[in-house]
Amino acid sequence: MESSVKMKMAPFIHDIRPDYESWLRCLARQGTPARVHFAELQADTEVTVALCERFVLDRDLDRSKPEYIWQREIAVQRFLGYDYVSCAVDEYSMHFKSHSAKDTAGLARAEGRSFVDNTTGPITSLAEFETYPWPNPAGFKTTALEWYERNLPDDMCIVGYDAHFAEYLTWLMGYETLCYALFDERDLVGAIAARLQVHFREMTRLLLQFSRLKVLFASDDMGFRTSTLISPDDLRAFVLPGHTEVAAMSHAAGRPYLLHCCGQIEGIMPDLLDVVQIDGKHSFEDTIIDVTAFKRRYGQRVAVIGGIDMDFLCRADESAIRRRVRQTLDACHAGGGYCLGTGNSVANYIPIDNYLAMLDEGRRYG
Repeated sequence: MESSVKMKMAPFIHDIRPDYESWLRCLARQGTPARVHFAELQADTEVTVALCERFVLDRDLDRSKPEYIWQREIAVQRFLGYDYVSCAVDEYSMHFKSHSAKDTAGLARAEGRSFVDNTTGPITSLAEFETYPWPNPAGFKTTALEWYERNLPDDMCIVGYDAHFAEYLTWLMGYETLCYALFDERDLVGAIAARLQVHFREMTRLLLQFSRLKVLFASDDMGFRTSTLISPDDLRAFVLPGHTEVAAMSHAAGRPYLLHCCGQIEGIMPDLLDVVQIDGKHSFEDTIIDVTAFKRRYGQRVAVIGGIDMDFLCRADESAIRRRVRQTLDACHAGGGYCLGTGNSVANYIPIDNYLAMLDEGRRYG
């Protein structure tokens, strides 16, 4: 549970200013950066709101204005020490079959926590595929991106969210249905994969039109604790071609392509490095591979992002968190190619004091 006790010390001893150009050089492994850079896939809205309330970060913002959410994001990111804001195309309708349950996190969501049905999704047959209400790419909106393009401070950049090929394939069919279909209806799996490739191709094209957007960050979980969710060969057939295409689009536009992917994916790491040509890997869990071991194995070829294990961040005390951050930076910071962060995301069940201790130790390092 989130502690009700406020931090007694100042939240951060060292003040730092964003420097997205230095952050990009760090991602590109172009030498040891002058300071530790941070990166996350995302932070839950509940965390953002709690930080604003605790440190009064939105004191000068007008909550009645539509741009308040984007202004708040800038204020929070600068306060925490990030060099960017994250953004995607505006909300669009992609229907999945989902359920909800009570959220028991310290910063619980009143509406509960939602999760996708693992048994069946909205597309389990060719007939359902043909009648599925696919979003029209021509209707994608970029209101938030346009606002950031005009108003983002010069020392920050935009990171664009993109490319959920494996996740959407699984959510559209349901994981159990997908597993059967890989044997019984591969043409249906292929048809959905091809449609998703068209979908994300257009989304990527839109994102890359924005000059302040300097990085694409794909989010696509493909594994669980001991293996990939479907076979490496099936990922090569139905998922990795999509990533290869949008990564090539990103590289042609001069932007690095980062991948958030949970699970044990050692079986496709050669594909991700040599075929997709990802520029950064995010999401690490101690029970699969420690981030320092991954850095030793792959750090000469790809940037390494995050890795302070989520379970550890939830359970450890402040001194243990600070010690682990120092040990991780000792192993990963030199030479560049490492950004400090959680093993997955800033979830609403991580005690905020623990999250702030991780960032503060990163600010102090070196």
